[in-house]
This record gives sequence, C-alpha cells and structure tokens, in this order.
Amino acid sequence: MTKPDITKDILIEELVDNYPFSVKYLMEKGIRCIMCGEPIWGTLEEAAKEKDFANNDVEEFVREMQQLAANGKYEEIPQSKVKIKKIT
Repeated sequence: MTKPDITKDILIEELVDNYPFSVKYLMEKGIRCIMCGEPIWGTLEEAAKEKDFANNDVEEFVREMQQLAANGKYEEIPQSKVKIKKIT
C-alpha cells in the first residue's frame, strides 16, 4: 500500500499515521496535531489556519514535509522559512 501524498488537504490522522516525523515538525511550528494520544481531526490546512497561518505558510509546510519524506532525514528538521508565532 502506498502512502498518501502530503498536501494541504491531507487529513491530520493520515499525515501522522504515514509520516510520524510530521508530529515533531508541526509541533515546532506551533501546530498541535496530537492531543491525548489521538490525532486532531481535520486537514493540515485547517490545523494551520486555526493558528492563523497564511496560505503561503501552508504551502511552505507542505513543501518542507514533502522534502523530508523524500530525503528520509526526519531527525534533521530544517529551520522553516515560515516565521513562527509565539503561542500565548
């Protein structure tokens, strides 16, 4: 079975199940994708928008995670080009 493509429309549950590195990646961006051990429902785009990220930020998240998945270097999450907002 092939993994789904990482897109803005991927469900968080699919993202977490198929790309475990995404949990760390999204947490570093301030997007919580796991709560009480269960994935948050909805899409990657919806989760990012809840944290007030713009469309271009979501596109950058998708590109960066696609690169990580292709390279297999999950431990080495690069500094994002997206400016991270402080969680208050």
